[in-house]
Amino acid sequence: MTTPMVARRVAGRAIVVSMLFVSAGLLRAEPAEPLLMNPFGDPFIAATQGAPCATPLGPAYTDRERRAETHSRAERGTSCWLSGRCKEPNAYRYDAANAAAAVIALRRDASIATSSIWVTAQRRLIYLEGCAVDAAQADRATSAVAALPDVDRVIPALALPGERAPYRRAQP
Repeated sequence: MTTPMVARRVAGRAIVVSMLFVSAGLLRAEPAEPLLMNPFGDPFIAATQGAPCATPLGPAYTDRERRAETHSRAERGTSCWLSGRCKEPNAYRYDAANAAAAVIALRRDASIATSSIWVTAQRRLIYLEGCAVDAAQADRATSAVAALPDVDRVIPALALPGERAPYRRAQP
């Protein structure tokens, strides 16, 4: 049997714990921010579609992330040119051509045709997301794109059979 004093203490502690969770951001009173799909217009292209594979979400940001990314992009885009690594005054100017070249390189290699790979280009970086049938195929895809002249780095996120997709998916 609980006394009114004990009941008040328990209720008081529950309120304090709830307030701590809310102030720590662990409980949200409002829904999560919606995603803005590709607000910067980054190239996002399906290069191959051989194996069944979860479709990547692609370049998506919340409004807060977009605002933070805008500042970072201004800095990162021009630092390449200022350091003498880029001919263009902004590294993001390479995106369209690099994405197109990456897609051509992946489609040209018949041994990669059974994969499902999406290409995203951002400031001379190429992200490869999707699925490969084995590690050798993933390595060939990465090497084919890394050999392109204006690509600074390739970041592969390719799942092998039986693995969970290592990227954000369009549909969970």
